[in-house]
This record gives sequence, structure tokens and C-alpha cells, in this order.
Amino acid sequence: MDKGHGRLELRSIQTSTVLNDYLDFPCVGQVFKITRTIVELKTGHSRQEIAYGLTSLRPEQAPAARLLQCNRGHWSIENRSHYVRDMSFDEDRLQIRKGNGPRLMATLRNLAISLLRLAGATNIAAALRACQRSTRLVMHLLGY
Repeated sequence: MDKGHGRLELRSIQTSTVLNDYLDFPCVGQVFKITRTIVELKTGHSRQEIAYGLTSLRPEQAPAARLLQCNRGHWSIENRSHYVRDMSFDEDRLQIRKGNGPRLMATLRNLAISLLRLAGATNIAAALRACQRSTRLVMHLLGY
């Protein structure tokens, strides 16, 4: 159960190894189905989302509760990093697609976000706008 952003989210997981011998996928350990029920606290409106997945981890290595925890951890990374990069830097429309360019630009954006977080920024977009207005602030973040 997760409560935040004006909503309540309940998650459940079902796992199985029954399909392992039938799947044409190397090293499958188990398959899973995660059901999320999201209730908007303000309106009471609810919706359900279902996600299917597979993992190379066997049930002994990752029981259902651990898989649910791993899935939740993945989304916290997604929301904390990739979403911020896309919203603040419009990363999905980046035109650099060859060689090491995309990785280098992602690294630079991650560096900028990390510096801002170390400086105490909680809203990266607002912090970037402040940096655009003040060279002195940028130099301070870089230690000069």
C-alpha cells in the first residue's frame, strides 16, 4: 500500500513457474502479474492497472514479496531520474543519437541533477531556471 500524491495505491502480485518450460526466453526463472488498484482520494474514483513480467530469478532467490519490492524500486528510480531528465531537459526529443553522444549527454544531465540535489534542491526544474538566471549560483554549485 502506498499513499501519496492525493491517491492510495494497493499492489498485489501473483508469480508462477508453470510457463518456464513453454517460454522461448533464455533463463526465465518465473513470471509474474502485478495488479495495482489506484484510488484518487479527492474523488474516490478508482482504476486498476495490470503489468506482466518475467525474471531470471527463481522463486528461492526472489519470492513474491521480493519481486514486488524490486518492481517498486525500479519505479522509484524511473521517477527520480528518468522522469526528471525528460521533464527538465526534454530528453526524449534529444537529437543526438550516434556514438557516445547520447551516453555523454545523459551523464552530464545526471551530474547537473546530482549537484542540484546535493545543494538541497527539491524541484529540479525550478533550480535549473534559477541557474539560468545566475552565473554566480552555477559557479557556487561547481565549487568556485
